[in-house]
Amino acid sequence: MSPLTPHGTRRFFVAFARAWRHVWQAAPGLTATSAVLVVLQSTVPLVALYLFKLVVDAITAAIGGMVSPPSAVPTLESIFLLLGIAAAVALAGALVNAISGLVGDAHAQFVADHMHDVLHAKSVEVDLAYYENSQYYDKLHRAQQEVPYRPAGIARGLISVVQSALSLAAMAALLLSLHWSVALVLFLAAAPVAAVQLKYANELYLWRRARTPLQRHARYYDLMMTDSAHAQELRLFGLGGMFLGRFRDLRGLLRRERLALQSRRSLLEFGAQSVATAAIFGAYAFIAWRTVRGGITIGDLVMYFAAFQRGQEYLRQLLRALAGLYEDSLFLADLYEFLDLERNLKEPARPQPVPRPLRRGIVFEQVSFSYDAKQVLTNIDLEIPAGATVALVGANGSGKTTLIKLLARLYDPSAGRITLDGIDIRDFTTTALRRELSVIFQDYVRYNLTARENIWFGNVESAADADRLAAAASFAGAGELLRGLPNGLDTVLGKWFEHGAELSVGEWQKIALARALLREAQIIVLDEPTSAMDAAAEYEMFRQFHQVARGRTAILISHRMSTVRMADFIHVLRAGRVVESGTHDELLRKAGAYADLFTAQASGYR
Repeated sequence: MSPLTPHGTRRFFVAFARAWRHVWQAAPGLTATSAVLVVLQSTVPLVALYLFKLVVDAITAAIGGMVSPPSAVPTLESIFLLLGIAAAVALAGALVNAISGLVGDAHAQFVADHMHDVLHAKSVEVDLAYYENSQYYDKLHRAQQEVPYRPAGIARGLISVVQSALSLAAMAALLLSLHWSVALVLFLAAAPVAAVQLKYANELYLWRRARTPLQRHARYYDLMMTDSAHAQELRLFGLGGMFLGRFRDLRGLLRRERLALQSRRSLLEFGAQSVATAAIFGAYAFIAWRTVRGGITIGDLVMYFAAFQRGQEYLRQLLRALAGLYEDSLFLADLYEFLDLERNLKEPARPQPVPRPLRRGIVFEQVSFSYDAKQVLTNIDLEIPAGATVALVGANGSGKTTLIKLLARLYDPSAGRITLDGIDIRDFTTTALRRELSVIFQDYVRYNLTARENIWFGNVESAADADRLAAAASFAGAGELLRGLPNGLDTVLGKWFEHGAELSVGEWQKIALARALLREAQIIVLDEPTSAMDAAAEYEMFRQFHQVARGRTAILISHRMSTVRMADFIHVLRAGRVVESGTHDELLRKAGAYADLFTAQASGYR
């Protein structure tokens, strides 16, 4: 999109304004300080240039004795005084530049950290559905690429634009005192170069946007070759060479395309610079002609030459900064595209309090749910009485876990509703609703942090009390595990960090279960909670669980019939529908889907 079109200009200014707000919010004091320093940096060169002119004229007059009367001829002392003043101004300029560099670095870090906060807050806020959409990951990838330096680049670019513009205005005013055409040449000479820079910024943006999927593929291969989760299979199946080749091919393609863009830019810039050089030396010739004709002094010659050179440099800096701001605004538009994602799960305008304690329980009323045009649940009618332990049984893909995600409002049903004591869960805030739920999913998280934190994350609103954490671990069958760790609760788990202790899959599952049991929630959900435990550990865990779940509403999802038969009530799902409901004994007598599952598993044990 060209910056010269109305839409391109509007997009530039919108992104620019939003970026400026973030820059100010990140560090208002440093932003204001930078503005003051910019004015000083713009003033010092003009003063220094004028002092240099006075020195040259004074030396010329002293050598030639051209001043009348002769008593007005500058003395060596007066020349040294001018040089001393010029040196002081130069030192002041160096000090201002040093302070400006320090302030600029600090400012950039504050802005980068602020933008990371903004990105992370949005990542936590968006609905779970976004994480199952490849376009979301494209947007997230582009946002993550730009966050560390683009807003800080905006801050530096703004400072550079203001500083260069002020300095350029001063030099242009000085050249106007010579002749208007010299000042005009100063601006016209840089126009072709600016056009090339804007064109390249636009091409680079469009290329990077189009190549985001390829960049993500390359990053994925890099992750598989360096992440511990893939290390075993990578070696076992000999996949390292293949992944390395794919990564190299992708990076090679991206590199060749990027270099082709850069080559075209370099050729165009050379042509534009040739035009600029001819104009510049024409201006130099005009200044030399005026000096030879006696129109200006030698000091004026030196001053105008230097002013033109510096004006050229300030103009180049200004145009580079503007091109950089335009490029930053393009890429920041990707960041804002991510930040502007809206939640599909709307919070209620007048939220109701979650019933505590639950008296009637949970009811699914004609609940249907589809995802990516696939029907996952169809007309589910299901009741879970308060204080009861209910099991959900069915083959993989029958919709058991989806029911739990709907209950936790990670998604909303496509049709129907879910109620707690007759109140639609959409009438509660998501925070209040989820506070009453404790869930351990099959794909639970293994935090490479301390064992204390791994369990405490289940209820961060309470203190990380060692006794409570140990009690939760004991109920989950992890008490002996914690006692065997080198530093007990303060042992770092996993191998990402130094001195970490790795656990088996079953041990990690016990830690995750302890995390779920620590939460003081009315509803506790265990989704395949014992899949990695041996039979004895499973039996002991469920014996303890019945004590913990007393007074709570519990939902179990399991393929092990020895677990399911302990439930007060069982619902059997098949292809997104409830096909049977009843107690263990009732379902066996029906000799239907549940009885088939139970008999098949029992025969396997026999």
